[in-house]
Amino acid sequence: MTVLDYKIDFAVIFSVTKANPNGDPLNGNRPRQNYDGLGEVSDVALKRKIRNRLQDAGESILVQSNDRKNDQHDSIRARVDAVEEIAKLLKDKKASKEQFAELACQQWIDVRSFGQVFAFKKGSGDAEGVSVGVRGPVSIHTATSVSPIDITSQQITKSVNSESGKERGSDTMGMKHRVDYGLYVFYGSINPQLAEKTGFTNEDALKVKDALQSLFENDASSARPEGSMEVHKLYWWEHGSKLGQHSSAKVHRSLRVKAKKDEPKSFDDFSIELYPLEGLCVDVLDGR
Repeated sequence: MTVLDYKIDFAVIFSVTKANPNGDPLNGNRPRQNYDGLGEVSDVALKRKIRNRLQDAGESILVQSNDRKNDQHDSIRARVDAVEEIAKLLKDKKASKEQFAELACQQWIDVRSFGQVFAFKKGSGDAEGVSVGVRGPVSIHTATSVSPIDITSQQITKSVNSESGKERGSDTMGMKHRVDYGLYVFYGSINPQLAEKTGFTNEDALKVKDALQSLFENDASSARPEGSMEVHKLYWWEHGSKLGQHSSAKVHRSLRVKAKKDEPKSFDDFSIELYPLEGLCVDVLDGR
């Protein structure tokens, strides 16, 4: 497999309909919103969804959600210790951080894509504690809605007992929040210089590209019902060199999404303009 030797920029346009795309735990789990009223989805949440899609495709993932893990391990340390070659390094006083990082990148696609901080205390049989940082080539911005979002809040009650022997009551209250409609855009880049360090390949880039097209498949929950979040467009720019013909900022600015009315309610209520850049072609793909 060939290590990625050219720069890539990308952008994704997706919609949210009557769903909570990314609740803020410090604000009663309301959908994230900035001071201008625009909705936001954190880069961490987006990376989680990419990891899930790669995991569904059979890739080896280090940072797995507990509710969808495909092994018996309950922590990152346990998952690391389960790889015999890496576990040996933890017990070898002469082992270097570079060796550890190289093996971790070879083992897990999310490590060689997004990077990872390995910070473990000294355990039984370890030569010493571990503190290794890996910088990944794939960077992703926070997704931001094109127009201010309207958030609807509903009060809900619990109408069934958690334990037997207690009177049934519906006095346990809660709140549920959703975005009525929002069109979001996020941008990202893949850095070939960092790809060389982690071993991120051309094939890995295509796997990330495929994951972005189907970002919300197998992602349904009470807050995000099936079909409530949809990828509409993926823009994928492949440069002709490691430095690229244009800066990532200029490439990202070449895509402009605007609302055609004050209160947009569907994807058709937005206009998309893509300005050509000299010497750089873009692959425009529909979501799946």
